[in-house]
Amino acid sequence: MASPRTPYWLSAPAVALFVAVFLMPLLMTALLSFYSFDFYQGIQPGFSLENYLEVLRDDYFHEIFLRTYGISLAVTLICVVIGTPEAYILNRMRNPWKSLFLLVVIGPLLISVVVRTLGWALLFGREGPINQLLTGVGLVERPLRLMFSTGGVVIALVHVLVPFMVLSVWAALQKLDPATERAGLSLGASEFTVLRRIVLPQIMPGVLSGSLIVFALTASAFATPSILGGRRLKVVATTVYDEYLNTLNWPLGAAIAVVLLIANALVIVSYNRFIERRYAQVFG
Repeated sequence: MASPRTPYWLSAPAVALFVAVFLMPLLMTALLSFYSFDFYQGIQPGFSLENYLEVLRDDYFHEIFLRTYGISLAVTLICVVIGTPEAYILNRMRNPWKSLFLLVVIGPLLISVVVRTLGWALLFGREGPINQLLTGVGLVERPLRLMFSTGGVVIALVHVLVPFMVLSVWAALQKLDPATERAGLSLGASEFTVLRRIVLPQIMPGVLSGSLIVFALTASAFATPSILGGRRLKVVATTVYDEYLNTLNWPLGAAIAVVLLIANALVIVSYNRFIERRYAQVFG
């Protein structure tokens, strides 16, 4: 007979790995955020809330956080609008087309995010293919400023993250019984009514989970905003990088990272509870 402690012993290696590679770095970052920094003497051990007060009071950091979450919200909404119908169409396909287009959808995930972002940088240049096409057909008189702009960062992040939305919705669609759609049609409902009253409520958990994933990944994205946004368009992740490697103010960078983590957790938990409540009221 197995001991009641057997499950704990079996899970102990995974728990130890989780603590070592996840919790310990977070704990060390949190402890570092309470240290002070002097430009002449460097990091000073101790306990101080000075770094957090600077982040919470300075309008410079307010602007950076607002920009970060504005971009995150825009990317999430666009991914929902693109990814949900894309997943629905993908689910309605038959093999081998379904497998082929599923590979096309997840294809961007098989390439490094840096490589994809550099590709967008080439497309967004003043002499890049996009501006050449727009000026060539007469849609614009001058090349658009796509590099170092919010629009360029949003477009590139959508390309990077829309596969996560498609896969989340597609996974929810796998649990959808096609007989419910046929039953609705046989009872006289239109295709749009079936989609709105039968399909959408059942795939809503996939839409919600996908939007949470996209929002969290966008809020903490570094490579794409760093390359396409540059120093003109800072987000929280690039600001932390600058504090660590440029000004060498590690405690302030750690405080910004902790504030970002707490803010992300609060936004995600609040969003999840709000949507679950609304979902239960409307479809429960």
